[in-house]
Amino acid sequence: MVDLTMNSLPKRKLSSLFAVTSVCALLGTGTALAATPAAAATSAAAAPQQTLTGASSEATAPPRGRTAAVANPLYRSGALAPSTCAPTPTRAGSTASFRAYATKVTTCLNASWAAQFKKAKIPFSKPRLRFVTSRIMTPCGRWNKGATGVYCGTNRTVYIAITKRNLSDPFDLGLAQLVAHEYAHHVQYVSGILPYYWQQAARSSGSAKLLLSRRSELQADCLASAFLRSASTSLPVEQEEWDGMIRWTKKNGHKGWPTNDHGKGTSQAYWMQRGFNAGSPSACNTWSASSSRVA
Repeated sequence: MVDLTMNSLPKRKLSSLFAVTSVCALLGTGTALAATPAAAATSAAAAPQQTLTGASSEATAPPRGRTAAVANPLYRSGALAPSTCAPTPTRAGSTASFRAYATKVTTCLNASWAAQFKKAKIPFSKPRLRFVTSRIMTPCGRWNKGATGVYCGTNRTVYIAITKRNLSDPFDLGLAQLVAHEYAHHVQYVSGILPYYWQQAARSSGSAKLLLSRRSELQADCLASAFLRSASTSLPVEQEEWDGMIRWTKKNGHKGWPTNDHGKGTSQAYWMQRGFNAGSPSACNTWSASSSRVA
C-alpha cells in the first residue's frame, strides 16, 4: 500500500501553521497496493507458514473474513510497550543518513509489532524494506503518482522513495510517520485485515470501494501513530512538531489523492491523533466505525 503526502520535513521546530504548511508539502505520501489476485486469494492461509518472529508457541493462524477486520485479537492486545528507538537524525542532502534513519525506525517497528503479535497470539513475520529512487513497478502493480511510500503484500515489502525533494530539507518525524504507516499495512496483512479488505474491494465499486479503502488507510494512520506514541520519548516526538503535523494533515492531508480513497484531511488527523493518544491498536478499529468517521 502506498501512503500520502508526508515525505520529509525540516528538523526545525514547527511553531505555526505557516511553518507546518511550508515544510509538510515536502513530506510525501503513502498507500497500500493491492496484491495480485492469486496472492489476495491465498494470503490469509499463507501467513502462518512464514518464518515467525516473536510468536509464542500458543500462536494460532490469524482470523479470516470480516472477523479479522472488526474483532481482530490485536484490538485486545493492550498498549504497545515503550520503545527505545533513537535513530541518528538525518542530514540535509545525505542519502546515507536518510536510509539509516528509516532502517532504524523499521528495526524498532519490527520489535514493537513482534511483541504485540505475541500478546495477541497471532503469528508474525517482518516485512522487507526497500529504498527506491523512481516510481517502479512492484509485484502489486504500478507505483501510485504522488506517493512516497508503498506497501506490497505480494512480496511483503515496504518501499520508501528517496528523492531530491525529500533530502533537501528533511523532517525526521514525518519520515518516521511515513515508514510506520507503510509498516502498518504489513501489520494489517499478517493479522488478516488486509486480505479481508482486498476480498471486499474486489467485489465492490464506486463509493463502496472508496469507503473500504479509507477504512484501510485511516487504520494504517492510526496504527502508525500508536507506534510513535510508544517511541515518543526516545525517537523523540516533540509535542510541538506533532501538533504541527496534525494541523497540517487536517488542512492538507487529502490533497495528494485525486479520489477520496485515503480520507479527508480531518479524518486522517482524527485517526492519527486517536492512535497517538491511546498508543494501542484498540483505538484503531476503523472497520467498526461509522461512515462519518472515515469520510
